[in-house]
This record gives sequence, structure tokens and C-alpha cells, in this order.
Amino acid sequence: MSHETNHLGQPVGPLVPDWAPPPLPPREPMEGRFCRVEPLNPDAHAESLHAANQLDTDGRTWTYLGYGPFADFEAYRAWAVASAVSNDPQFFAIVDRSSGRAVGIASYLRIDPRHGSIEVGHLHFSPLLQQTPAATEAMTLMMERAFALGYRRYEWKCNALNAPSRRSAQRLGFSFEGVFRQATVVKQRSRDTAWYSIIDSEWPALRAAFEQWLAPSNFDAEGRQRVALSALTDLLLKSHG
Repeated sequence: MSHETNHLGQPVGPLVPDWAPPPLPPREPMEGRFCRVEPLNPDAHAESLHAANQLDTDGRTWTYLGYGPFADFEAYRAWAVASAVSNDPQFFAIVDRSSGRAVGIASYLRIDPRHGSIEVGHLHFSPLLQQTPAATEAMTLMMERAFALGYRRYEWKCNALNAPSRRSAQRLGFSFEGVFRQATVVKQRSRDTAWYSIIDSEWPALRAAFEQWLAPSNFDAEGRQRVALSALTDLLLKSHG
């Protein structure tokens, strides 16, 4: 981002003369070819989510989250009931279109319309969703909505020790911004937090990369990708880390 100079010779950021705070994200479904991202509804989603989560037999998908794993379905449903009414984070279920079952969770959080910033987080992908086109499409749909609403900055934060999450952020086009040391305490352990972001000027090129990757022509008869998404997004990153 270029800088201007004020009358005192000091560098200042560029003017944003037409800036207007965007609205809060609506609680409406986002439709894709592989998945549908819809507001979390315990009655519709909790049972299938819990069943999908049980396939994670050693509980490794919960290590870096501030909650879970849950002792039983009743405990998970109680979490889902409380989360479904939250405004920030705003939780969504990721529903696999082929089965019609919810297989993962995502949310918008730290929603700041005043400054045009929004974060994606609370990501919990069951083994049925991990490393599938639906997982990538779900993240694409959530980005698309945020930038279409007028948000300027889309954030991803994770435990700095969570290597898979850090790789996922960069694969999805998030540029590394640094590590906040001793940022929080999670499950009685100190957490350093790695920060990543996409800004609105980067979105058109990233959207084209997602469209190319998600296109039917990018997958062979067995569903294997022909071109990796990282090959399309890596050159768009402003910083690696």
C-alpha cells in the first residue's frame, strides 16, 4: 500500500473517501456445488456433526480449539445450542451436498464493521470434510460473502504451533503477518497466535484462482485434482510464514 504525505511531511495512509461500514453478515445459507454453508441449527445439524466427529477417534481435531472433545452427544448438543444463538462468533454448519449431512463447522468472528474487518475461525472439520473440495469451497463461499458485503480485511488466526492450520491459511491465499507471543491461554496452556489476512484488493485474483481450482475440469474421473490450489495461490501471497 502506497503512502501519502501530509502538510507536515509525515507519511499517512491513503484516503478512503467512499468508505462506509458494511452490514453484519446475514444468517443466510451460502450455496456451492459441493457444499452448503448454513446457519448452525442444533435440531438439524448436531446429530450428524457429532457422528462425523466420532470418526476422529483420537481427538486430534480438537487439540487447538478452546473446547472439545465432548464426552457424549448431550454435551456436544449443549455446545451447539449455545453457539447457534451467538452473534459473534456467528456459527455455520458445512453440509455435504452429496449426503445432505453436516460434516463441519465454521464461523465469522471479531466482526468489526466500523473498520471493515472480519475473521473466519472456530474451524472444525470432521474426517468426512477434511481435504475435500467441499472444505475449500466452504472457505471460498465465506470469503465471497465477506468481500461482497464490503469488508476490507479478512483474517485467519491460529495457534502458532498448529502447522496444518498455518499451511491451510497459505494454501487459501492468506498472507502471513506475524506471531503475537503469549496472546492467550487456551486449555491452561500458553498460546502464541499466528496472524494471516486477505485484503479486498487481493480478492479478485484469489477468486479467479478458486474458480479455476473448483471447476469440474480440474478433477479427473476419480476426483483427483489436476492442478493444486497452492500452485495458483502461492504467487499471490504477500508474505509466507
